[in-house]
Amino acid sequence: MSYHVNENGYYGEFGGAYIPEMLYPNVEELRQQYLDVMQETSFQEEFKQLLKEYVGRPTPLYYAKRFSSTYNTNIYLKREDLCHTGAHKVNNTIGQILMAKRLGKNRIIAETGAGQHGVATATVCALMGIECVVYMGAIDMDRQAPNVARMKMLGATVIPATSGSKTLKDATNEAIRDWINNPTDTHYIIGSVVGPHPYPDMVARFQSLISEEIKTQLLEKEGKENPDYVVACVGGGSNAAGAYYHYLDNPDVGIIAVEAAGKGIKSGESAATSVLGKPGIIHGSKTLLMQTTDGQITEPYSISAGLDYPGVGPMHAHLFASGRGEFISITDTEAMEAGLELSKLEGIIPAIETSHALAIFKNRQFKKDDVIVINLSGRGDKDLNTYIDYFNL
Repeated sequence: MSYHVNENGYYGEFGGAYIPEMLYPNVEELRQQYLDVMQETSFQEEFKQLLKEYVGRPTPLYYAKRFSSTYNTNIYLKREDLCHTGAHKVNNTIGQILMAKRLGKNRIIAETGAGQHGVATATVCALMGIECVVYMGAIDMDRQAPNVARMKMLGATVIPATSGSKTLKDATNEAIRDWINNPTDTHYIIGSVVGPHPYPDMVARFQSLISEEIKTQLLEKEGKENPDYVVACVGGGSNAAGAYYHYLDNPDVGIIAVEAAGKGIKSGESAATSVLGKPGIIHGSKTLLMQTTDGQITEPYSISAGLDYPGVGPMHAHLFASGRGEFISITDTEAMEAGLELSKLEGIIPAIETSHALAIFKNRQFKKDDVIVINLSGRGDKDLNTYIDYFNL
């Protein structure tokens, strides 16, 4: 059994392309060409050069000595926070802007929650001299104001989504509307492993260089390519998909996905999709989705702007449903404490999204000789105001 996408765009029962007829030409054009384009020598050369010289890859695999001794196991941090723009998001936007150029598109749209994907998209559009429009929930614009300023400095137009919960889901809705209205000249850079096929697979492939680097780096440090566990936070789940990618079909490597429990799984203010979700369709794919008994999407909540999505990517839905992935839910309080703990133990201030993954060690026991790689998906600069307010710093 493979945990990768099949030829029809499904991970087990999840995935597919459930889209309005008006979007069919856009999505079909991408589906027919994305693999061929990605395999072109010129594409690979340009992609790798930009990753090395512009993004700063490979990112280090860092042995967190004090954090490891605190939890009596071996913990490595994959330092995606050291990428240009401060998170893993730029790996995908570099790939997709090169894809858009080869498809002849001269306008880019994107959605963003925490703002990191918006910044990464605005960054590559500035790099390539292409028009950029970013949709962002009005609430997220308030809590991630520095990222909004960054996008504007980079020349992007930032449009607030004022419907629904005014967060990531609503920003995505607005971006899809824009794409329907501008089908010929516009490419939609989706920031996570969500949306209609081929997006979940394409984004996972662009992010898969994370696990590719982990294998090489771990071999150097531990004499083996495979950790015992790979851990990542999951909202939509692109950083997780990238960290898991080369280990998906290897049963010797445990996969741990960490979701946002918000104020508690049963509090009504949560984003723990694996526990609260059931199969449904959102933003063009079938996945696990938080919804009411009559199928209306439930508003998600997390202190982290990047994890309050009501679903997960279809790859992750399949990892959960098949039992391949172990899913853990972490509350706001647990995440915030873990972020502060890493800051004090290792001198690394993590994004609050990542702090959820760091929080599992309080309750999840590991063996002394286990090797655990955590994908440190982003840095905490963007979350300083949230940290300040929470801890009265």
